[in-house]
Amino acid sequence: MCLVDMTEGWILDNIERKMLTARKYPFKQWIESQQIRLPEILNSLGSSIQVSLTESLDDFWILPMVTDCKEVLGSMGNDAPLACMATQPCLFYILFRQLFAQVTNPPIDLICESNVMLLECYVGAKGNLHALEESQAGQLVLPSPILSVKGFEALQHLRNVKPIWSSKIIDITFEKRAGVSGYSSLLQQICDVASDAVKDHARIIILSDPAVRPEPVAVPALAATGAVHHHLIATKKCSKVALIVETGKAREVHHLCVLLGYGADGIFPYLEMEAILKIPREGLVKASLSENDLTENYRQATDNGILKVMSKMEILTLQSYKYTQIFEALGLHKTVVDWCFLGTASRIQGTTFGLLALDAFDYHKQGYPSCNTVLPPGLPKSGEYHWRDRSEAHINDLVAIANLQEAIQSKNQLAYDTYSQRSNRQSIPLKKVEPWTELVKQFCTGAMSYGSISSKVHSAIAIAMNQLGGKSNTGEGDKDPSRSQIMPNGDTMRSAIKLVASGQFGVTSNYLSDIQINMAQGAKTGEGGKLPGLKVSESIAKTRHSTPGVGLISLPPHHDIYSIEDLKQLIYNLKCRNPRARVLVKLVSEVGVGIVASGVAKAKADYILISVHDGGTGASRWTGIKYARLPWELGLAETHQTLVHNNLRGRVCLQTNGQIRTGRDVAIAAMLGAKEFGFATAPLIAMGCIMMRRCHQNMCPVGVATQDPELRAKFTGQPNHVI
Repeated sequence: MCLVDMTEGWILDNIERKMLTARKYPFKQWIESQQIRLPEILNSLGSSIQVSLTESLDDFWILPMVTDCKEVLGSMGNDAPLACMATQPCLFYILFRQLFAQVTNPPIDLICESNVMLLECYVGAKGNLHALEESQAGQLVLPSPILSVKGFEALQHLRNVKPIWSSKIIDITFEKRAGVSGYSSLLQQICDVASDAVKDHARIIILSDPAVRPEPVAVPALAATGAVHHHLIATKKCSKVALIVETGKAREVHHLCVLLGYGADGIFPYLEMEAILKIPREGLVKASLSENDLTENYRQATDNGILKVMSKMEILTLQSYKYTQIFEALGLHKTVVDWCFLGTASRIQGTTFGLLALDAFDYHKQGYPSCNTVLPPGLPKSGEYHWRDRSEAHINDLVAIANLQEAIQSKNQLAYDTYSQRSNRQSIPLKKVEPWTELVKQFCTGAMSYGSISSKVHSAIAIAMNQLGGKSNTGEGDKDPSRSQIMPNGDTMRSAIKLVASGQFGVTSNYLSDIQINMAQGAKTGEGGKLPGLKVSESIAKTRHSTPGVGLISLPPHHDIYSIEDLKQLIYNLKCRNPRARVLVKLVSEVGVGIVASGVAKAKADYILISVHDGGTGASRWTGIKYARLPWELGLAETHQTLVHNNLRGRVCLQTNGQIRTGRDVAIAAMLGAKEFGFATAPLIAMGCIMMRRCHQNMCPVGVATQDPELRAKFTGQPNHVI
C-alpha cells in the first residue's frame, strides 16, 4: 500500500507510511504505562476463592484433556438426533452449527501454521482510532479466553490494583415460580442492568449463573450473552466494556466457541474447574500432577480446540474471531434469533423462548427434584456420544444393528421391515418402477480408506459393489495393486472411485480412474485426517508409500487449492491424465454451499457430492464430529435450487451420503436432486460392525476397523451381506 499526496507531490511506500504513523505517538511508553496483563495481576492478589465440590467428574470429557492436553477423539460419526429433534433436554449451545471454509478459501493448516495463530486478546474500553491518546492503551490482556479459578478471581478484584477497572456482576437466574414468562422478562432485565453498569463506568460485566438453588433457575449463558451483546451494540456501548461469562454449562470446546462468537471476551467454566480440582484429591490420575498442572493442561487442550475451530474459517487471531457469529442456528425460532443472535442464519424454525424455558426447568428438576426421588449414584449418562439405555436415542442403536444383521444373515424380511419401518403400500404398480438391478448402479460407498478399515472389509465392499454394478470408493491411500486383477470366479476387488485428498497418499499416475477431490469431509470438516501409527501396517505403508508404524496426517487444506481457479486447474490436470475419468468434488452441507457448488460446476467438475453432519470417520475430535455441518437434506436442496437458478444444473450430477440406510432415504434424496447415493455405515453394520466406536484405538472387537491380526481374524462378513 502506498500513500500519495497530490498537493505536496510525494509518495510514501508501505514501510515508510507505517513508520510515519509509528513515530507520531509514543506507543511503546503508552503500552508500558497503561496496559494490564492478567498474569501480573495474579501475582499481586491473594487467593480467597473456595469452591464447593459437589458434582461428579465427567471422566469421558475432562480426564483426557487434563492428562494428555488433547481434546477427546471419537469415531463412527454422529448418529444422535439433531438438538431441535432430541428426546432429552439439551444444552442451548448444541442448536448452533459451526461454519467452515471450503473451496473459495482454504482452512488454515494448524499443524504447520500454528505459529501465526494467537489466542491472546485485549479487552476493555476502546477509544476513537482517529483521536489516539495514551488512555486508549489501557487494555487488559488475557493470554487465553478461558479463565482459571485464580484468573477469574483476579478479574473480580481488579479494582484493588487498578481502581478504574470496576466490575459489575449480573445474576442470570430467575425465580422458578415466575414460570415461562419470567424467562423473557429476565433477559430484558439483564440488558437494562448491563446498560446501567456501563453508565456507572464499569469496565467489566460478569454474567453469572452460580446462584442456581432449589428456587432460582438459570437462563442459558449463551442467550444472556447474545442479548446483552446486541443490546450494547444497539445502544452504542459495546466498545466501552468487557463481557465475561461465569457459567457451569459451558463444558466443551464448541460451547466456548459459541460464547466467544456471540459476544463473550472471557469465560470461566466453573463447574469444569471444580471437577479438575477434584481429580488429585480422589486419585483419579496416576501421574503426580498438581492442581496447577491439571488446570494448565485443561486450558492448553481447550485453547488448541478453539484454534482448530478458528482454523476452519481461516481466522488467525481470537481478536478476529470474537463477535463474528460464524454459526448457523438449526431449529431456532426467529423471535429468539432476532433478540439474541441478530443476523444468524436459521432456515429451520422451531425452538422458542417458551421451549428454552421448559428445557431450563427440566435441567433444574434433575438437580432439585420436587419430591423425594431415589437416583443411582453419580451423574446420569446422557447417551450423547455413545448409546446408553434410557438415554438419548441413536440411529444405530442395538435394536437397529441387530435387526439389520438378522435380516441379512438369515434373510429375515420381518427383521428388515422392522429396521426400515417402511410402508408396504405402493402408489403405483411395481412393474412400472425402475428395477432394482438398475437402481443399484447409482449406489456407491463412502470414502473409507484401507487403513481405517481392514483389508478384508475393504475388499468385500469392492466385490459387492462390482457385482451390483455400483461403485466403491478407495478412500485416501489407494489399495493393493493386485486387487485390480480379475479373480478366478470372475469377481474383482477393484474400487471404481479413487480419492485425491490433501495428503495425496498413494496417488500415482495409475491411480487416476474415477476421481474424487475431497475439499471437505463430513465428519471433520476443515480438520484434515489422521491414521494413527498403530494402524499403519507394512501393507498399508507400502500402499501409501510411507513408513510402517508412523502416523499419517492429511493436512486441513489442499495446499495447491486456495481458490476456485486452483480447483479448476487441478480438475484440468487430472482430466489431461485420463480424459474419460469422472471428476467428483466433495463439499459439505452448510449455509451457502449452493453458491460454492456453482463455482465448482463452472470449474468443470462432473459430479458434486454433498456430504453431511452425521458422516462416519475413523478418527476425529468430538467437537468436529458433533457441532459442524448440517443435514444433507438442507445442503442438497440448496445446491440443486442454486444450480437450477444459475442455469448450471445440466452440467453436473449430484451425489449425497451420510446415514442413508433405507429405500425411503434414497427416495427423499432423489426428490431433492440427487442422482447417486452413498452408503458407508450401513454396509459396515451389515458385515458385522457393532458400533463400539473404538476405530481410532485399533480395538474393533469384530475385526472391521482394526489392523490387529488377532482382531481381524474375527471378521465374518461377506460381500453378499452388502448386496
